[in-house]
Amino acid sequence: MTDEIASNLARVLATIATATAKAGRKRDEVQLIAVSKKQGTEKVRAAFDAGQPLFGESRVQEARAKVPLLPGAVRWHFVGHLQKNKIRHALPLFEMFHSVDSVALAEELQRIGDEDGVRPRVLLEVNSAGEASKIGFSPDALRTHMAALLALSRIEIEGLMTIPPLAPEPENSRRYFASLRELRDQLQREFSVPLPQLSMGMSNDYTVAIEEGATMVRVGTAIFGQ
Repeated sequence: MTDEIASNLARVLATIATATAKAGRKRDEVQLIAVSKKQGTEKVRAAFDAGQPLFGESRVQEARAKVPLLPGAVRWHFVGHLQKNKIRHALPLFEMFHSVDSVALAEELQRIGDEDGVRPRVLLEVNSAGEASKIGFSPDALRTHMAALLALSRIEIEGLMTIPPLAPEPENSRRYFASLRELRDQLQREFSVPLPQLSMGMSNDYTVAIEEGATMVRVGTAIFGQ
């Protein structure tokens, strides 16, 4: 198992290097987040020992059980839907939250962050395809609410995140990745604020995401298996 994960990780890292070169970008412009949800600590340890420092979890309860069992040097991002009643437990565990999907959630992060004396780093989740089954801001709603979100002084908004519709071909995701990049660029201009991070791309389409400007890719299956 350890050798397989190390081999998978090396393959993913090589693919990222190829994709960044193809896009005329520097390799260090893209961070790999190894999505470790539902994976045992032994698999996470294998990836960490093979050189992967950053992992993504999507359930606070699972992370609360997992994080203490792994080295303190392991870094964690939260990539799932964050429930408001789990915020206080989540804040000490994660260095970034990828999926702030409403003004109400952002306001609660502001309130609890203020009470606990921390500054949550967040990405705003955009439902770029308008899927009824997915949460997140529509592009128009995000433009409407951006000023209110930026007024929340305790949270640090560093960029945007999206999950495109599941498609058989990676190329089908390109337009959603491009639209997220364009939305980010528009928001930066309109609100005179830096939004350097674009979290987009998973195991099936991360190379296309990199070509369209992703700075973070969330890869689980290609590293850990199903």
